Amino acid sequence: MGGGRWRTVLSGVWRSIAVWAVSTVTMLVLAGLLPDFQVQADDGDSATRIAVTAAACAGVFGLLSSLVWPLLVRALLLVPALVLGLLVFFLNGSLLLIALWINPSGRGEAAPETAVVVAAVMSAVASATGGALAVRDDDAYRRRLYRLADRRRRGGGAGPSSPGTVFIQLDGVGHDVLREAMGKGVMPTVAGWLGSHPGSGPAAARRAPRPTHRLTAWRTDWSSQTGASQLGILHGTNHDVPAFRWYEKDSREVMVCNRPSSAAELQRRAVERTGDGGLLTFDGASRGNLFSGGADQLALVLSMAARRGKENRSRAGYVAYFIDPANAVRTAMSFVAEVFREIGQSTRARAGKRRPRVKRGGLYPLIRAFATVVERDVVVAAVIGDMLAGRAAVYADLVAYDEVAHHSGPRSRDAEKVLQRLDRSLALIANVAEHAPRPYRIVVLSDHGQSPGETFLTRYGLTLGNLVRAGCGLPVPRKAQRTHSGAEARSAVRAALRRPVEEGGEQHRPSSRRSEPIVLASGNLGLVSFPDVPHRMSREEIDRRHPALLSTLANHPGIGFVLVRSEEHGGLVLGAHGAQAPVDELTDEHPGPLADFGPGAADAVRRTHSFPHTADIMVNSWYDPAEGEVLAFEEQIGSHGGLGGAQGRAFVLSPVALSAPVDEDAELVGAERVHHVLRRWLRESDGPQVPLTARREDRRAA
Repeated sequence: MGGGRWRTVLSGVWRSIAVWAVSTVTMLVLAGLLPDFQVQADDGDSATRIAVTAAACAGVFGLLSSLVWPLLVRALLLVPALVLGLLVFFLNGSLLLIALWINPSGRGEAAPETAVVVAAVMSAVASATGGALAVRDDDAYRRRLYRLADRRRRGGGAGPSSPGTVFIQLDGVGHDVLREAMGKGVMPTVAGWLGSHPGSGPAAARRAPRPTHRLTAWRTDWSSQTGASQLGILHGTNHDVPAFRWYEKDSREVMVCNRPSSAAELQRRAVERTGDGGLLTFDGASRGNLFSGGADQLALVLSMAARRGKENRSRAGYVAYFIDPANAVRTAMSFVAEVFREIGQSTRARAGKRRPRVKRGGLYPLIRAFATVVERDVVVAAVIGDMLAGRAAVYADLVAYDEVAHHSGPRSRDAEKVLQRLDRSLALIANVAEHAPRPYRIVVLSDHGQSPGETFLTRYGLTLGNLVRAGCGLPVPRKAQRTHSGAEARSAVRAALRRPVEEGGEQHRPSSRRSEPIVLASGNLGLVSFPDVPHRMSREEIDRRHPALLSTLANHPGIGFVLVRSEEHGGLVLGAHGAQAPVDELTDEHPGPLADFGPGAADAVRRTHSFPHTADIMVNSWYDPAEGEVLAFEEQIGSHGGLGGAQGRAFVLSPVALSAPVDEDAELVGAERVHHVLRRWLRESDGPQVPLTARREDRRAA
């Protein structure tokens, strides 16, 4: 046995002894503090006997955790993920009771509820101790990663020499927000990749590391939300995705991007349109996404959550994470801490009468904790597993920032704290990349940004739906209804709980009064459809039925512009005071009613007008170019989904070893263009993607 292997063995033995000793001390302390937990006989024992009993119990508990826990997690794979997380405490307590029962001294005893507490504390302390020792010993940490990589390869020999690619999507993080976070020192890992150093002046420039990445902004489509952007990025097309939710007259169904059945249908349509499985069809892994990208390895993928049976592996990532009880306990404790953190932050916002503000009660603290803790931990662990397994392409979505920014604001202190934790996740992934069986290139990107502003309801006292009803001459309820925010974290929670994602307020099937309009909201984008008319209504038809509706919408101060179909002009954009312009005549030089919305607005509106399922009336909220604010039609003070401000300005952070996304004087526009850039980078990494057509031809040839 070589010297290096001896050092590995001795280092591992030393750390195990240290963890065992700390666990023993923890057990002794808890036995002194908790009346229902003891490690001595009722008539008393000597200090030595008590210490030996505690050491034996700690050793047996650690052994059971190492041997039994992986089997339990695999057996409970079919249990919903959040339920499994809650079972962690019960199972850990059961293992401790078994350890006390089989202890040779026969001195141990604990009440069941006390055993749960003791087991949780011991697991957390043991994990923290082992982690601290590994961090202090860089060589030991590196060797541990090598051992994990060897175990993942299962004796398959050396990994490929060609580099793999990891795509990390920071959901909702806009280009400008990222730059501001780096400037404030909130994201030092990203700043280091770009060659930045805290401070200013020549001294800071000299200390700055050599940049390894480049930052490129890209402009989203009109539907600036995850469903459209991620479908385009992963599958090469987001054709006929006009919003986050929309009504389809041919099927008489509401499509919602974060509904598993809708996500599966959108993915099917994309594959059918392109004839290609997606970005990840060659040795790929999809983690925490709405769509699979054609990957074989799946975890927390929403389009697969609607499936049932052995082929559904969307929750497989939970096993890789929860197989370590310390991980489960640590995540559970962080989950509870995040819930209390959100309650404290929302209480301070209310006490300080902060504006704008939305309600953050009910289940929201739990949903936020799931997005910022559970989803992040499981997805990052899955990505690390993919890298240690040497997979060619990995795409993962971290939704934490998007969820918090919706309710706290894109530039709030709450959102900054989330960005700090995401930066640490990126640092961990980069550290693991150094020990993976193949070199890896890490690409970080976002799917959209967020635009701040108060809600339409807060400013005007009524929802868009009520405004439409008033314009149609229909009665308006006195009490306005809140709309669903549709944040991605809610769909992840429901999928983890195996509950239907169809929210009651989104099941807009036509009632017996089919002449009434269906009004849907996607951030600051509104969609109005008349279900009793089988085709997309024209302006002339709408005016004949409801003469005041279009003028009511176009002239409202909270509305920026309205898109309708015209029998005379084709697509027609309406603005305030009678302004109107055919979409075919709009350009950046002559934007008409789109003047406030910046370059590219005309092309984005024109493209959406061509979609088969575009609503009868498309409504974009008012936008203030000076302040960058919009008015969300949902209960969000940070929103995205339409045109206006930072929501349409995303980013790509790519290694300089890869070709530039676009030429220096060109602009990267649209999710479909981003898909082609990522494809090119995979080809540069010698990882050609295999279209479905080619796969079928290969099978026929075989």
